Amino acid sequence: MAAIQAPENPEENPRVKAVFDDIRATRGSDFVNNIWRYLAFDPALLERTWAEVKEVMATPSALDPLTKEMLYLAVSIINNCEYCVHSHSAGARAKGMTPEMHGELLSIVSLAAKTNHLSNALQVPVDDVFKIPDV
Repeated sequence: MAAIQAPENPEENPRVKAVFDDIRATRGSDFVNNIWRYLAFDPALLERTWAEVKEVMATPSALDPLTKEMLYLAVSIINNCEYCVHSHSAGARAKGMTPEMHGELLSIVSLAAKTNHLSNALQVPVDDVFKIPDV
């Protein structure tokens, strides 16, 4: 059950409609998913969040779109966000993630979680070679 109710007709608010229109244009789809519909309860929060998502995920950068989706998926798994795991699994598949790539991603996520826990439990000191030298 949601913690809040999504606005019944969110696009009656011109600020929300502008964000939704930009989401549709950026993604080339009429679909506006639930995260945006629920964030519409606070138009300022919706605007800020969409602007950041658009900048990081939809703007060409050094990372290709599939890598971005797979990174987002990995973090969503670690943060235990069911919504984002589903959303970014679908996004990664749409950008070319194969079942084999998904399996490898899950192997890496689970291995990282294990070795992170072991390193923290043992309080292993960081090797000097891994540290950035002071300038």
